[in-house]
Amino acid sequence: MRITALLALCGLILTACGGGGGGGKAANCAGNACTPTVSVAPATASVSGSVGLGATVAATAPSTIKSVQFSVDGAALGAAVTAAPYSVTWDTTTSADGFHQISATVTDSAGLTATATSVSYPVSNTPPSPWQQALFNPASQFVARCAVPRSGKDSITGAAYNDQPGSALYEKNWLRSWTNDLYLWFSEVPDTDPASVAATLDYFKVLKTSAITVSGAPKDKFHFTYSTPAWENLSQNGSQAGYGVDWAILAVTAPRKALVAFTEPGSPATAASANLVRGAALLQVDGVDFINNDTQAGVDTINAGLFPTAINQSHTFQILDFGVSNPRTITLVSANVTSTPVQNVTTLPPPNNLVGYMLFNDHLANSESELVSAFTTLQAAGVTDLVLDIRYNGGGYLDIASEVAYMIAGAGRTTNTNKTFEFTQFNSKHPNIDPITGGTIAPVPFHNVTQGFSTTANQPLPTLNLKNVYVLTGADTCSASEAIINGLNGVGVTVYQIGSTTCGKPYGFYPQDNCGTTYFSIEFQGVNAINAGNYSDGFAPQNSTTKTNSLLPGCSVADDFSQALGSPAEGRLAAALNYRSNASCPTPPTAIAANAGLQIDSRSGLMIASPLRQLRLPKAAFTRTAIK
Repeated sequence: MRITALLALCGLILTACGGGGGGGKAANCAGNACTPTVSVAPATASVSGSVGLGATVAATAPSTIKSVQFSVDGAALGAAVTAAPYSVTWDTTTSADGFHQISATVTDSAGLTATATSVSYPVSNTPPSPWQQALFNPASQFVARCAVPRSGKDSITGAAYNDQPGSALYEKNWLRSWTNDLYLWFSEVPDTDPASVAATLDYFKVLKTSAITVSGAPKDKFHFTYSTPAWENLSQNGSQAGYGVDWAILAVTAPRKALVAFTEPGSPATAASANLVRGAALLQVDGVDFINNDTQAGVDTINAGLFPTAINQSHTFQILDFGVSNPRTITLVSANVTSTPVQNVTTLPPPNNLVGYMLFNDHLANSESELVSAFTTLQAAGVTDLVLDIRYNGGGYLDIASEVAYMIAGAGRTTNTNKTFEFTQFNSKHPNIDPITGGTIAPVPFHNVTQGFSTTANQPLPTLNLKNVYVLTGADTCSASEAIINGLNGVGVTVYQIGSTTCGKPYGFYPQDNCGTTYFSIEFQGVNAINAGNYSDGFAPQNSTTKTNSLLPGCSVADDFSQALGSPAEGRLAAALNYRSNASCPTPPTAIAANAGLQIDSRSGLMIASPLRQLRLPKAAFTRTAIK
C-alpha cells in the first residue's frame, strides 16, 4: 500500500518530487526508490571559445540533489557542481575542432545516480585564413564547415550529411572560392572580403556580374538560393507547398492586377469549394486590398497569403470570376501540391483535326512519363502539326528538353545524322572537363530513348517527325524551354513563335548544397548544333517591338485569359492556327505584361520571379547526392 502511494506521489505531483532544484520531468521510480533525472540541452549551432553548459535535474522528495558532474567525451569537466543553477563553463579551445559529446551525471542525497543522454556539440575555434585580394584557396578547404551543421541523413536521398562544425565565415569563404572556380563570368565578380558582409545569403548576392545586355537587362538574372529540403522535394517529386494555382500578375504596382493563369488538377485550387478557373481576378488577400494596398504590412500579408511556406496554412481570397459582376470569397489551405506538367493533350476540332496541342508547364522529373504518353497519343492520331504551349514553362532538366525535341523532330534530322541538341560551355578554367562530374565535356545528344527520370530507362521514344512546330511563349518561357527552341533551330526544324518574348536564359547550373542551403549560380552556357546560343534577351516573334537579336517567324500576341488553355478560341492558339493557314498575324500589342509566378518583393510592389520556374539542369543534378 505504501509503494502504491509513493508511485502516485512521484508520477503525478511533480512539485513534491522536485527537491534540490532544477525542475524537469518526474524522477524514475522502481520498488521503494526513485532515481533522479537529468538532461542536457543540445547545441543549436557551432560553438567556440567559452561556452556555458547547463543541466535540468529533478530528485524525489525527501531526497535532494547532491551534485551534478558534467563530462566531455566521457571525461569529467571540472569539479562536480553542488548547488543550483547546475551549470559549468567549458573552454572549447581545450578540445579539437569537431563534434564532442556532452553529458552530465546527477547524484541525489540518497546516493542514487542518473546519467543524461549525451548530446553533440560542434566546436569550431580555428577561423579561415584572413582574406587576401585575388588569392583564392580551394573551395574544398571550406566546404561543409557549417554555422549550424546538420546531423543524420537526408530524408530525400538517404545519404548521411557530411557537415562539420564551422561558422558563417567558413560558409562565405566557400562561396567565394566556389564562385571563382565555377561561375561562368568569374572574372566579372568583385572580390569582396567575406568578413565585410554579415549574412551568408547577403554575401552570395554580391557574387555575380553587374554587366548588362544589349537591351539594358542584367546579364545575370538567375542568381538565387533555396532551402535544400524544399529544393529536393520539388526537383525529385515535383511537389511544393501551395494551393495549385499559378497567378499571372499583369500589373506589378498599384493598381495591381492578378489573374489565374492555370491550376493543377486535384489541388486545393480546383476543389469544389474554390473552383478557381483561368481568368479569375484577385481582389483581396486575407482582407487586404490586393489592387491598391501599398503599405509594408499590406504587402507582407499579400505575400504570406499568395506564397505559403508550409502546408496547412489557411488564407482567404476575394475573387472575381471572368465575365461575372459579383465577387466571391474562398478559403484555401496549402498542401503539398504535385505538379502535373503535361495537360490538355488533344487534337483540335476540324478543320484543324490533324493539329496536336499540349500544355507543357515544367521539365521536372515526373514530366518524362507524361510526355512519353502525350507524344504516343499524338503519334497514334497521325498529327501533321503540333502546337506546343510552353508559355508558363520555366525549364528544368535539359535531358527532358532533348527528349521533347527528338519526339518532335524524329530521327531523320537528329540521331540519324548524329546532330547535337546542345553543347555545354563552362568558363575558361574548364574548357574540356565538366568540373562537377569530372567527365569529358560532351554534347547533349537528341535522346531517342527514355532517360529514366520517371519511367523505365532506355525505352524507344515516340516521334512525330515534324519539319516545323508552333510554340506558344511568354515571359515565363525560360531556360530548358528555350533550349527546345534553340535545339530544333540547330537541326533545321522551323520554329514558329506565337506569343511574347521569352525570358532569355541560355545558361544553366548544377545546384549546389552547402550547410542546408542550395545555391544556384550560372556555370555554363548552351549552344546548338550550329553553335548558336546568344539569346540572353530572349526569343521574340518577328513583329515584336522587344529589343532582342533572336527573332523567329511568328506573331506577337498577348495572353488571352478569357478562354481556357487549349481552346481554339484562345488568342495565342487561334493566332497559331491562323498563321498556319495563311502566314498572317493579328495586330501586335503595344506592350505585353510581365510573367506569372511572381512575388511582391517590397512596398513599391516590385515583383520577383520564382526561381523554381527558371531552371536548366543537367541530368547529373537528378542523380547527385549534393545537388548542384
